[in-house]
Amino acid sequence: MPVITKIESQKKSEDRVNIYVDEMFFMAIYKELVFTFNLKKGDIIEEDNLRKILKDEMFLKGKNKALNILSKASQSEKKIREKLKDDFEEDTIDDVVDFLKKYNFINDNELASKIVTTNVNLNKYGKNKIKQNLYNKGLEKSSIDEALSEIDYDLEFENALYLAEKRYDRVKKEDPKKAYAKVANHLAYKGFSYDIIKSVLNKIFKNDYNDY
Repeated sequence: MPVITKIESQKKSEDRVNIYVDEMFFMAIYKELVFTFNLKKGDIIEEDNLRKILKDEMFLKGKNKALNILSKASQSEKKIREKLKDDFEEDTIDDVVDFLKKYNFINDNELASKIVTTNVNLNKYGKNKIKQNLYNKGLEKSSIDEALSEIDYDLEFENALYLAEKRYDRVKKEDPKKAYAKVANHLAYKGFSYDIIKSVLNKIFKNDYNDY
């Protein structure tokens, strides 16, 4: 019968231990599970049963940690995996992610669409900045492309015009070319394309300085 031959603390994570059975690595678990199941060196075990019990316990802990993270802010699949990788094995993370997807706790397409809606309507960002924000959230290219396709050009133009007029009010007494450059740079920082910036500037500045 298989025997637990060693239980050692992990160097990288003090609250986790590695269990060895018949001198071979068996699995990594939380230290508290050693006490919960009264595991100790020399115990004779039924390997398959113990693996299932401990695997289920690790899944519950992984699921609870993921749900706690999601209760604070929506996350992409990639970000959830990154936040779990230091505490859980890859197979446990896979099971947790499958659970989260099944019950729609994580949905990259919905998250991307939500970010786009907020960035356009509340932040009034241009498409370039929104795209970068989506990548920073760890979203896949397919989700990003689909979400960006929802952005209405006319609304994006209106947002750029709104921001440009606000900035123009602050710089309109300066040298026209300097004011033009400052408004252009502000719109570029907000993530608008060259074409939109050029159109907005030509609408605000009656003369085309062609500096941008």
